[in-house]
Amino acid sequence: MRRWTEPHLRRRADGQKHPVLDFLFTYYSHRPARLERWHPGPGVVLAGESAREYLGWSGYREVAAGVELDPDAFTPNRRRTAEFVLALLTATAARPPRLGCFGLHEWAMVYRSSQEEVRHAGWPLRLGSSGTDRVVESLPIRCSHFDAFRFFTPPARPRNTLQPTRQDQLRLEQPGCLHANMDLYKWAYKLDPFVPSELVADCFELAVGVRELDMRASPYDLTALGYSPVRIETVEGRAEYARQQADFAERAAPLRARLVEVCRALLAYAR
Repeated sequence: MRRWTEPHLRRRADGQKHPVLDFLFTYYSHRPARLERWHPGPGVVLAGESAREYLGWSGYREVAAGVELDPDAFTPNRRRTAEFVLALLTATAARPPRLGCFGLHEWAMVYRSSQEEVRHAGWPLRLGSSGTDRVVESLPIRCSHFDAFRFFTPPARPRNTLQPTRQDQLRLEQPGCLHANMDLYKWAYKLDPFVPSELVADCFELAVGVRELDMRASPYDLTALGYSPVRIETVEGRAEYARQQADFAERAAPLRARLVEVCRALLAYAR
């Protein structure tokens, strides 16, 4: 994890912002130190003197053979989280991926905004404000993810074919959505330390790749950072976006399945 956490910490110490990678440490709230910390998951006993270090961390207990996760630390709040995550991921996995959104959520977040008002104001819009607005007005917006939709500018919201709410999350999330696949990382770390760190790391690595596509397909010009644009304003760009979106949906599916199994195991393990 240090290949991502250490550059982030250096940038933060230098006061440098990164419009792509900071998202993984700001929107997602898992601290770098927690991301670097290894947890074995339930049902594993750590042996040897060094295992006693874990007794200083929340969620562990000493047993005759060593140190293990404490079932009593799986509180009612954690159980409710696991039940929600299980329901959400099971519902999402049962739906076919829909690949026709073309990343327009990022465009809708800057629609009819001045350069000074956009979230990443230090980076130019590839097509300028008026060109960006024309793209939003020329294509249907089909965002099903509430946590993307809630950042739409007010004039962009009525243009979405759906009006998702938090209560709609279980009904609307689908496995082609980039944000739903990035969120696998969130659902993994929300249950820390009860999810094996290898799974948290795999979900984080997926989220890095998804975030890069998300911003390459955005209206921002990030070529100075080495991110070539996916020009979704063109037919070819939309086809490229859909191909990569399908690839991420395929990569996310086994991670989603692993998280489902972990949630089921936790709900049985800590009765």
